[in-house]
Amino acid sequence: MSTEAARTRVPEGWREDNRALWDERVPVHTASAFYDLDGFRARRDVLRAFETEEVGDVTGKSLLHLQCHIGLDTLSWAHRGASRVVGLDFSAPAVAAARDLSAGLGYGPERADFVTGDVYDAAEAVPEPAYDIVYTGLGALCWLPDIRRWAETAASLVAPGGFLYLAEFHPFTETLDDETGSRIVRDYFSRDAQVYDVPGTYADRDAATVHNRSVEWQHTVGDVVSALAATGLRLEFLHEHDVSLFPRFGNFEVRDGYHRFPEGHPRIPLIYSLKASKV
Repeated sequence: MSTEAARTRVPEGWREDNRALWDERVPVHTASAFYDLDGFRARRDVLRAFETEEVGDVTGKSLLHLQCHIGLDTLSWAHRGASRVVGLDFSAPAVAAARDLSAGLGYGPERADFVTGDVYDAAEAVPEPAYDIVYTGLGALCWLPDIRRWAETAASLVAPGGFLYLAEFHPFTETLDDETGSRIVRDYFSRDAQVYDVPGTYADRDAATVHNRSVEWQHTVGDVVSALAATGLRLEFLHEHDVSLFPRFGNFEVRDGYHRFPEGHPRIPLIYSLKASKV
């Protein structure tokens, strides 16, 4: 256990609870309008504009997607020209759904492969030792208690001359009140696990679910950047964005395809993204 993990409260059975939660939600997600698999099959691309601009041309490159869920982002990179994509997730039903979706799009396993494995064990689980691009984010890091171990694992899978790209919800949003995002009501620097028992899912709030206990952690931007820097990766940029992908706050409006605060509300960072390269 790393020093960071030793300083972080890790409840017994956290991984099993989180896996049961995600396993149960896979069929809900694949049937949901939120993921709109029929629409994805038609357009084959759900990536955000800032991601494709920041990552750049992926033609002919290999890409590993850590914590890929049902593989929509992973397969979007294949559609954009990546020569080989591999997605890893700890939920076997999610991986099975990703494989089915990939096969339906006509991708063989040599072009798009999906494997079941814990992100901390990714180096042993994925088929190749290194990739041109290691991609991850948007709701992934909060499920991990030890950000340094994550950074070490992810960095080890970046090929020389390649890079890691992360897009993630900004942790500052978790300090604010849920209705208006105007008041600080929670601790930004908390290292305690956050344990929730909430039915349904962001893709279907009314879904009937049984496995509702989840265990999550908040990682500051400073902790994430420092953990990556400690691996020897070189930070190319850290960007912050004033848009979100879901109605995080009660007063959000949808404009230009993103969830945003209403006009006149002070803007804050809702998502951050970074690129870190390996010489």
